[in-house]
Amino acid sequence: MNDQVPGHEALERILNDASEEPIELPYALLQNITNDFYQVIGNGGFGVVYLGVVQNKKIAVKKLLQTGLFTEKQFEDELKCLRRVKHKNIVRFLGYCSDTQEKLVEHNGQFVVTEERRRFLCFEYVPNKSLHDYLKDESHGHEWDIHYKLMDGICQGLCYLHIEERITHLDLKPENILLDIDMVPKITDFGLSRLFSIDRSRIITKNIHGSWGYIAPEYWSKGEISFKSDIFSLGVILKKILGGDNDSSNTKNGHQSPDTDNPQVKRCIQIAQVCVDDDPCKRPTIDCIINMLSENKTD
Repeated sequence: MNDQVPGHEALERILNDASEEPIELPYALLQNITNDFYQVIGNGGFGVVYLGVVQNKKIAVKKLLQTGLFTEKQFEDELKCLRRVKHKNIVRFLGYCSDTQEKLVEHNGQFVVTEERRRFLCFEYVPNKSLHDYLKDESHGHEWDIHYKLMDGICQGLCYLHIEERITHLDLKPENILLDIDMVPKITDFGLSRLFSIDRSRIITKNIHGSWGYIAPEYWSKGEISFKSDIFSLGVILKKILGGDNDSSNTKNGHQSPDTDNPQVKRCIQIAQVCVDDDPCKRPTIDCIINMLSENKTD
């Protein structure tokens, strides 16, 4: 890759030093490191992810789709969240690009100049795909040590978001949890996230977004958003890890784990069940869940 492209050295510094802050990156640099957006490595509801290479290190470059479902304000809100978060169980944010290109288009028989906004987010490359892919692969079976590690890591990342940063994710699902080479889970995709002030922990909205089966009942029925919204989603994810159930609409059925005599498994099943309670007041907070999981380690 051409290291003479503006911004290349700055991006190298960020890759090599975790203490460096994310920066705005020029479009030409992203075009260069992705070989003109040649290799697609992922797709989502709001964008396409391309492979980038900087100093022989891989990165993920997400191009946000031009859609009315994802507004400029949502892009700005996502940037605010991404700039704040730094945790081993959250995908590291490296930089962004918001570029405007003028295009000549025909309209009513005349050529007019229009502006096209191109928006990108750059992240560390996480090699082991997603938790969704892991759960689909039946060859993994019931690897309790790995499953427990996954559940603990997801909870640690969510605890950081809720307690330290006061961010509710609002789109927590297996597709938005990536796994690194050591099977450490990393939460990603903050396109729907909300940042709460210190004196606020609940809002009402008319705009309902998210993935069916993971949306808390009070959110889709009343537009009520709180940290307990994420707890419901977490409960669905825990149930899937425990039972290998990939039907996102099935959140109330029993588990198929063959190791239900294991006290740790039983405790985790109980945690998952209470997390998906229809009443948000009955769901535990994430710090309580962490404490319950910590008790598991001494069983």
